[in-house]
Amino acid sequence: MVRPAAYAPRQTAAAVLDDAVCSLAPHADANRLVQRIAAGRAPRSVFATFALEQHHVITCDRLSFQHLARRADGDPPVADFFDLLAQGETLALQRLTGLLDACELTEREIAGYRPRPGCQAYPSYGARLALSAEPTDVVIALAANFSAWCGYCAVVEAAMRDHYAFSEAARGFFALFAEPAPELDDKARAAVQHGLDTGQTRPAAAHRYGRLLQAYEIMFWHSVGE
Repeated sequence: MVRPAAYAPRQTAAAVLDDAVCSLAPHADANRLVQRIAAGRAPRSVFATFALEQHHVITCDRLSFQHLARRADGDPPVADFFDLLAQGETLALQRLTGLLDACELTEREIAGYRPRPGCQAYPSYGARLALSAEPTDVVIALAANFSAWCGYCAVVEAAMRDHYAFSEAARGFFALFAEPAPELDDKARAAVQHGLDTGQTRPAAAHRYGRLLQAYEIMFWHSVGE
């Protein structure tokens, strides 16, 4: 018997987020650079390139998250999620200093660095989403991407210790993302549940955004390794 619409089971944020993470997960061997780093086969120079590119990525992403928080001002759970992300970018930029120092990069080199297009596609698309996408859909897309990103950071942090003899300070950026983030997970669920309850969330659109974010994520790493 078909249930009346009024008795349809309530969608839960946890289920929507779990589905996005599983459906959008990249193939295990998609990231060739992380595989090379994990085996100690990537040149040490990739870490300097990574740090220089991330300096630009973080600055752009922080602005995107701040804009999304402002757009979601009338939806506190959603705004709270993006506010926390923006604060996290500030901390990430601080942690990145350890890697920049370990790679002996000067302020002049950092300021004069010319970013690679393939590395900056991700934050550029993030800025596009910040301008035009439904914020709760962006939460889902980002949650799926963060799952892959954090996994990569955990692998790289371990390899930096085991194969490249980087100090704890130099590994701090990767360690930050390799650690569990229960507060962020809680805020993501609250934001998505708010979107589901108010009819703002469109999982199909979120998956479309998420697929592109994952593709640009892989493009970032491969461009660093070129």
